[in-house]
Amino acid sequence: MNQYFLSFLFLLISTFVSAESVKSGGGTTSRQTGSNAYSMPASNLELMKRLDFSVGNSFFRNPWVSAPASTDARDGLGPIMNTNACQGCHVKDGRGKGKEAGDQNAITMLIRLSIPATTSEQQQALIKQGSIGDPTYGGQLQDMAIQGIQPEGQVQIDYSYHHVAFEDGFEIELRTPTLSVSDLNYGPMHQDVMLSARVAPAMIGLGLLETISAQDLLNNADPDDTNNDGISGKINYVWDIEKQQTRIGRFGWKAGQPTLMQQNAAAFAGDLGLTSRLFLSDDCTEKQSDCKQAAHGGTHEVSDNILDFVEFYSQHLAVPARRDINNPQVVAGKKLFEQANCNACHVESYTTEKRPDRLALSEQKITPYTDLLLHDMGMGLADHRPEFLANGQEWRTAPLWGLGYQKEVNGHTFLLHDGRARNILEAIVWHGGEAEQAKQKVLAFNDSERQALLKFLNSL
Repeated sequence: MNQYFLSFLFLLISTFVSAESVKSGGGTTSRQTGSNAYSMPASNLELMKRLDFSVGNSFFRNPWVSAPASTDARDGLGPIMNTNACQGCHVKDGRGKGKEAGDQNAITMLIRLSIPATTSEQQQALIKQGSIGDPTYGGQLQDMAIQGIQPEGQVQIDYSYHHVAFEDGFEIELRTPTLSVSDLNYGPMHQDVMLSARVAPAMIGLGLLETISAQDLLNNADPDDTNNDGISGKINYVWDIEKQQTRIGRFGWKAGQPTLMQQNAAAFAGDLGLTSRLFLSDDCTEKQSDCKQAAHGGTHEVSDNILDFVEFYSQHLAVPARRDINNPQVVAGKKLFEQANCNACHVESYTTEKRPDRLALSEQKITPYTDLLLHDMGMGLADHRPEFLANGQEWRTAPLWGLGYQKEVNGHTFLLHDGRARNILEAIVWHGGEAEQAKQKVLAFNDSERQALLKFLNSL
């Protein structure tokens, strides 16, 4: 009788441990699978707050229209833009694919533009802007426009290919993108313009990342590599428009935004051409007179109320639960992940800060697999374009949670900042710089070890 009781107790404890360990987002974690796996509200969000989530979702998902319009809550689109709705880039709240040959527009991808800061005035502007935009086309290329206005130009991407071999002879093909811009409607770009493609990232768990303490991020930073492990993650200090001060950057491919509120407002301004209290003017330069004279939807086309709803929505998109965590191949894959020292940058777990105004996000044990720090990823991934303290070879560590759901949500497995990697293994092999040693360890894996590593990453 006692033996049966102990067996039952062991089974109960094992089940409890498994149930807890699947919750990448703590109490916010969703059990939703399939195409809506990234679109669910935090599971611990109280019922009345789910209405705020739904309202924010409507402004995130539904198209905006040009002004003037009878729908004055959603007018003011453009004059130049990349899409007419947030969901246009973050399809089903997921990851963009980028531009492929034959695509008319770079729908789920945008192109950042900047020039070197050569004057004292430009150097000073870097403190608040992070980069200096092209004199004619600004900081972002808009390849769409409202009726009567010319878009700025069209993005072209060509690929060259090369092969990388593992120690056991297995080869993988990598593709290197080359960016260019055609059909420029406002004259030539600056001769030293720098182009950087950025694919829309998944929206899950962003509020939890925002609630990781600054001290936790500082504890993981080692900009001078004082422990001599070859990993020198650093914080990107960026300008907070609301606070009017420098703060830790967390969001964007180079951690160029400090808060979700500012990230969202910047996307409204750059991607949809919508002004707000954070970004007061359309993204039209002095050389784009028609753009500047076009009708607009009022002083703040995105009202403070809408900004608040969209912030709440983006903060509370749930991370889907892990799957197959007790699979022996997954368990072995995690050990290989740690053996290769991938977890030096893709830090597994945190406990979020106490946050009385966002109870669902408060004091949650989460496993995002990121340090939110900048790392030199080598020349292979370099865009040669600085952003605040990030140089042209540095990128923020991407969170890995929810990775295994990408195919069923977005229909593809493209990864990295410009979508060049067509699957997880390609993304790993693109790692260089601080991640070179880790990559070399992975290149030494045999087929069964590769499959175990991929099984683990797809379990996240």
